[in-house]
Amino acid sequence: MLVKLAYCLPGGVLLLLAIACSPLGAQQIESPASTQENREQGFAELSRDVDTLSRQLSIYKRVAKLVSPSVVHIEATPLPQYRFRRDAEEAGSAVLVRYRGKDYVLTNRHVIKHSQENLIRLELFDGRQLRPTQIWGDADTDVAVMAIKAPGLVPARIGNSDLAEIGDIVMAFGSPFNLRRSVTRGIISAKGRSNLDLGEGEVVYQNFFQTDAAINPGNSGGPLVNLRGEVIGLNTAIASSSGGSEGIGFSIPINIAVRIMRQLIETGHVERGFLGVSLDGNFDSASARYVGLTNLRGARVKQITDGSPASHADLKIDDVILMFDGLRIEDDQHLINLVRRTEIGRQVKMVIFRDRKAQSASVRIGKRKDFVEMVEQP
Repeated sequence: MLVKLAYCLPGGVLLLLAIACSPLGAQQIESPASTQENREQGFAELSRDVDTLSRQLSIYKRVAKLVSPSVVHIEATPLPQYRFRRDAEEAGSAVLVRYRGKDYVLTNRHVIKHSQENLIRLELFDGRQLRPTQIWGDADTDVAVMAIKAPGLVPARIGNSDLAEIGDIVMAFGSPFNLRRSVTRGIISAKGRSNLDLGEGEVVYQNFFQTDAAINPGNSGGPLVNLRGEVIGLNTAIASSSGGSEGIGFSIPINIAVRIMRQLIETGHVERGFLGVSLDGNFDSASARYVGLTNLRGARVKQITDGSPASHADLKIDDVILMFDGLRIEDDQHLINLVRRTEIGRQVKMVIFRDRKAQSASVRIGKRKDFVEMVEQP
């Protein structure tokens, strides 16, 4: 509608202005009834939108409902000689698993390493409290497993961590700060993290998922789960300047944790993978440029063991191993760690640099104890 305004100018001249206004112009005030009607309409529209969104987001609630019965809270009283040590943890998390028809609790070794069976209390989702009947642990990977016996246990569904990708949505379960049955959400931020300074430097074979799902003290040993409700990681550590979550957490890929668990249960110890090469510790930037690389990366082969997996894979002296099992090699130690944590008998793809060009290679990982005379080789 048009509203005409008349201004009186000097000399008695009238100036007419036509201003366009909406039907609800600035001068029109809604009645309380009209305002309430608009609010009710807004609430109705919001409710419809939330219903649509809830149907999509209900997946988080469904995952939590399915996974929570498999999550265990751990109270581990340290032995007397460890009770005043700063690294003596007394609480953590774990996940129930079933292997060959028997039930076990999978967790981090650092959660229970200063305790023993009769000092460890396992609290299930339904409130039951158990004691483990046997404990195994591997310091080099920070994986531990405990045997338990009880009726009606709910083992978790184990996923394939090799299929996890950066950007995948994940959920972390556990007892942060002793707050039982907590769940947080985030994504996989990175893969293949290594060279982390953890604890007393015991965890030498590292290949972590990085996640921004909130992980805090007490989450250690709890499961990292994908949206299918499958466990793909074992929450292990955080990078923090404050002692709490800053969006950088680390989880052991479940394929690695389960492989370690099986060996511990079956043999009581862990067999390390073996490639059969000695590496050049003096490989530096100048050496990299000399062989044709634009920057320092990879690990250069200095010697090859006769009859070893490397020999059968036709690796040669002066080859530079750039990638191993899909991961870029940072340096000698990185390659050693990757080889030693790889499943024995597994066929692994590599990228090597030879004659100033990259080429593919494949090797079947051997068993270290078959080559005990070369214990310093990867």
